Amino acid sequence: MINFLDNPSSIDMNIDDVFGETVVRIQNRQIVLASVPDGKLDPSHFDMRTAPMPEPGDGSLLVETLYLSLDAANRGWMQGASYRDAVTAGDVMPGFVIGRVLTSRDSSVPIDSVVEIEGEWADYVVVSGDRAKIVLPVQPLSRRLSVLGIAGKTAYFGLLNVGLPQAGDTLVVSAAAGSVGTLVGQIGKIKGCRVVGIAGGREKCAWLVDELGFDAAVDYKAGSLFKDLKSACPEGIDIYFDNVGGPILETVLFQMNEKGRVVCCGAVSQYERAKPIGPRNVPGLLVVKRLRMEGFLVMDFAEYDAQAEADLAEWSASGQLRVVEDIVEGLENAPEALVGLLNGENRGKRMVRLSNED
Repeated sequence: MINFLDNPSSIDMNIDDVFGETVVRIQNRQIVLASVPDGKLDPSHFDMRTAPMPEPGDGSLLVETLYLSLDAANRGWMQGASYRDAVTAGDVMPGFVIGRVLTSRDSSVPIDSVVEIEGEWADYVVVSGDRAKIVLPVQPLSRRLSVLGIAGKTAYFGLLNVGLPQAGDTLVVSAAAGSVGTLVGQIGKIKGCRVVGIAGGREKCAWLVDELGFDAAVDYKAGSLFKDLKSACPEGIDIYFDNVGGPILETVLFQMNEKGRVVCCGAVSQYERAKPIGPRNVPGLLVVKRLRMEGFLVMDFAEYDAQAEADLAEWSASGQLRVVEDIVEGLENAPEALVGLLNGENRGKRMVRLSNED
């Protein structure tokens, strides 16, 4: 049985004297969106607060957050309703979580299970048992958010099920140094593609080629994206895995080969714009080049999760797939870490560690 006081430094406690006895009341730290940003997100848009420890009802679980995923999509949720409800001022910030079950009111989920859930930016969260997926613990457990989790499966399904790569294809991926991009490029190499990354800065571009095995990388900050991309892809582009949208998407579309595939995963370049912009000459380019442009969500392919995890685990164990993680310590640092992610600070999967996984 878990003892809440095994690690008292990780929680807030109120200590009272009641009838001569010391009573410890554990408080739950939460990060709320204090105000919806109009433009650039800043840590000042968030507040930390404490709330009473949540109590699970019938069919529910009390889960301790171990790792919290940080994703560009977190910023997109503040723009309005999409595939999920909008995040508005005063809401506890939602997020994907790997956690440990402390209390279970659902007989199908034992205490001490490791679960993945749609949780919150909080030390503890209550969730319905039927919305928690029990996962096998791995070492390190952070792999459940990176290669075996939302990042790995997004890359896997987006490229293989939507992009449909063939050996010899030229694959371009934007935000190539990020959580999904690093994996898309490497999976493309495994499948026999020629892989070109788009990233910000010469150092990142060199890292993609020298460390992750990309065939080439283009620095979009250099100011000559069209020319540099043309040089890196002299025979055109067969698959574009798009994480950014906007002008970069437009530039790539003009260089796509006939019957190319565009995988629409995200639009991080647009999340902080008051008036988002899209590529010009659409659908004209799609018609002339007979392109297929398709968006997806990772949960669209949930029935194939087991196969994805098996392949990703095998590739990483064999060294074909290098896992890159960027772990930030402490819930209180989540706002600044998300802002940094949106500004391109991270390499690989950025996450927050809240509690010792042991």
